[in-house]
Amino acid sequence: MNARILCSGLSFALLMAPVGCTGWGRKPAWEQPPPPVAEGPVVPQERLHRTALENGLEILVLEDHGLPRLEIGLLLRRGAEIEADGQAGAVSLLTDVMERGAGERDALALARATEEIGASLGIGAGMDSVSVEISGLSEDAATLFDLLADVSLRPRLERREVERARAETLAGFERSKDDPGSLLSKQLARTLYDGHRYGLPVAGAPESVATLDAAALRALHEGLFVASNAIFYAVGDITREQAEASARARFGDWRPGTPPAPGPPPPAPPSERRVVIVDRPDLGQAQLALAHEGIARTDDVRIAASLMNTILGGGGFLSRLMSRVRADEGLAYGIGSGFSLRRHPGPFVISTSTRVAEAGRVVESVLEEVDRLRREPPSPDEVRQARSFSAGRFVLGLERTAAIAGALVELDVYGLPRDSLDSYRTRLNRVTQEEVHDAARSLLHPDRLAIVAVGPALVLQPQLERFGPVVIVQP
Repeated sequence: MNARILCSGLSFALLMAPVGCTGWGRKPAWEQPPPPVAEGPVVPQERLHRTALENGLEILVLEDHGLPRLEIGLLLRRGAEIEADGQAGAVSLLTDVMERGAGERDALALARATEEIGASLGIGAGMDSVSVEISGLSEDAATLFDLLADVSLRPRLERREVERARAETLAGFERSKDDPGSLLSKQLARTLYDGHRYGLPVAGAPESVATLDAAALRALHEGLFVASNAIFYAVGDITREQAEASARARFGDWRPGTPPAPGPPPPAPPSERRVVIVDRPDLGQAQLALAHEGIARTDDVRIAASLMNTILGGGGFLSRLMSRVRADEGLAYGIGSGFSLRRHPGPFVISTSTRVAEAGRVVESVLEEVDRLRREPPSPDEVRQARSFSAGRFVLGLERTAAIAGALVELDVYGLPRDSLDSYRTRLNRVTQEEVHDAARSLLHPDRLAIVAVGPALVLQPQLERFGPVVIVQP
């Protein structure tokens, strides 16, 4: 039977699948090396506009008239990291209550005003920033701007709503005690950053949230929401002139203020490995994390570090950890690693879950792969695949115009060069095999990893005590 004729039909896929339809005798696409990473700009400069108001508010407008949609928002350059001792969770609670009434509208009226125009309102808190965003049809631009200004500048922060939000947050803390993943992340943060703000989640802790009241949130809002601490952005079906005029009308009288100082950097990392087990005798699957200090968002080595991490555990089925722990040894369904890039160095974390009886084997395999990457440089093929994977993920992450605007605003938060998106793939191509290996040798520290496990301590302790001194804690 003529395979060239069958190539256009379903029968060829069934009969000749190992050969593929890429040409007689050629390897199928998944067995061929990745193509070179294409370089070039991703930001449409002819549609991007920047300016600033006299009060210090920066304005970014990215026009996209393809659809009658508009997304506007404010991003503040400070987040939960600024919280004082005993107030962890204040920024998160503030953003929650801000959605429960603003200006002349109480919580119900604000929700109704948003729903009537089919808009979507979101307020979020991170460790380094706070975002207030609303999106809807461009024909409702005036209402969208009014709602954004009310929520950002004139939140009601009523005592009743603060108490309700606080009670919901405290109930959430209680529920999280039953979630092994939440237990793992909280204990890992506490182990790495005990005594520092990074040692608690953005939502804070029960003992601090319980003390927060309406007066504390109003004081926090007054200090955090100042024009010099904010970036306004508009993305979508709006012109530069319309966006700037509307922003000036709503935010031109916003007081400049002085941005809060960033939080202090974390303390020096411990010099030795340690093991913490959160005792959950009822679990048949152990949750595992191995972590130590990582790098900051602005670190010069961040691209080489990203490629190194892709090879180790951040590249899915391309990564060494997935190949060994899942494919070769069948010890876990999935395993991954990554850097948490913040204003100050955040953690580098490797995480997975496995059968309780196999926890020790998984930790041993991970440590061996980390040590191997430190000792032996990755192959040229690994670097090439990691580069292609990273470029593809980068492009997919910027498919939407709103995603490009969000990335540009984030660059501003961290003071990174404004052309960082356009130059990313060029910088990615310039990273050498030796630089990736240097990143592994300088950034991976298996000798001082914190190993945290959630599961039955009676079974886990004998497996893990060979990796370092063990501490057992209760959920």
